[in-house]
Amino acid sequence: MSDEQQIKLEYESAQFLQALFGHEEKELRYLERQAKVRIVTRDGWLTAKGPKKGCVLVQEVFSDLEEARRNGGEITTREFRTAVEMAMNGGTGVTALGKVQLVGARGRKAVVARSPHQLEYLNAMAANDVVFGLGPAGTGKTYLAVAMALDLLKKKEISRVVLTRPAVEAGEALGFLPGDMRDKVAPYLRPLYDAIDDMLGCEEGAKRLEDGSIEIAPLAYMRGRTLSRSFVILDEAQNTTREQMFMALTRLGEGSRCVITGDASQIDLKEHRMSGLLEAERALGGVDGVAFNHFDTSDVVRHPVVGRIIEAYEDFRTE
Repeated sequence: MSDEQQIKLEYESAQFLQALFGHEEKELRYLERQAKVRIVTRDGWLTAKGPKKGCVLVQEVFSDLEEARRNGGEITTREFRTAVEMAMNGGTGVTALGKVQLVGARGRKAVVARSPHQLEYLNAMAANDVVFGLGPAGTGKTYLAVAMALDLLKKKEISRVVLTRPAVEAGEALGFLPGDMRDKVAPYLRPLYDAIDDMLGCEEGAKRLEDGSIEIAPLAYMRGRTLSRSFVILDEAQNTTREQMFMALTRLGEGSRCVITGDASQIDLKEHRMSGLLEAERALGGVDGVAFNHFDTSDVVRHPVVGRIIEAYEDFRTE
């Protein structure tokens, strides 16, 4: 006896239904392939016909997406596919991802997690004094850390955000680059300025930088300081030396937190020096108040092809 069945889901309008799959018919075809069902939509309803398991999957996916949409979330291709993958793997849905919302600039959308690992990362930053975000480029490690820092700054839980990076020379020696030291290190710090501008807007970002509530500086400038009531973000930490990492971690004063982000596959240190990030990961596992969060290519939030490129390179280099 066949277990084939049909379900019908009805909504108040065709527009609302289409919003649940990002107005992209190709996403319904994607769900059809994953669930092994046939999906038909018309006006404000949708039917799915096929194996019982597939119909249940479709129902779970659209229930999750409906709740997320009614809570104010916007469903894009990424959210739709995430909902499908989570339903297939028995994980939390996209609705849960939107439950932690970080305050953005006036008129800008709140920053939320876009994958389960990102949600774990946000929760870790809320619960721990020192958090490591480790994984490939484009997974939101730095962006979410900046968002958390700005959220706490706006709520006055901290008084300053300090963003720092090691200025590892990539091809050109700093001494041969034009300008003063600020000009020389600016290219290394540009991604941090971009994140600030994206979340706060150029005007508010510039104001915060001017009044000192946001400070962006190369890691070398941190030596000898004690940072109180600060949220410190050390970016590109795979390029810190062991001494630099220890120095950065011991700058924390009362009421401060620290987030360290990096990708161990992108170490640019010369002379085979050991990365401070690798040493910290080995030394600090199990330390109370320190959390490690790992990302992978499924968390890449740039263009979808970026994740596939990273994965292809990883496979090629391990052959």
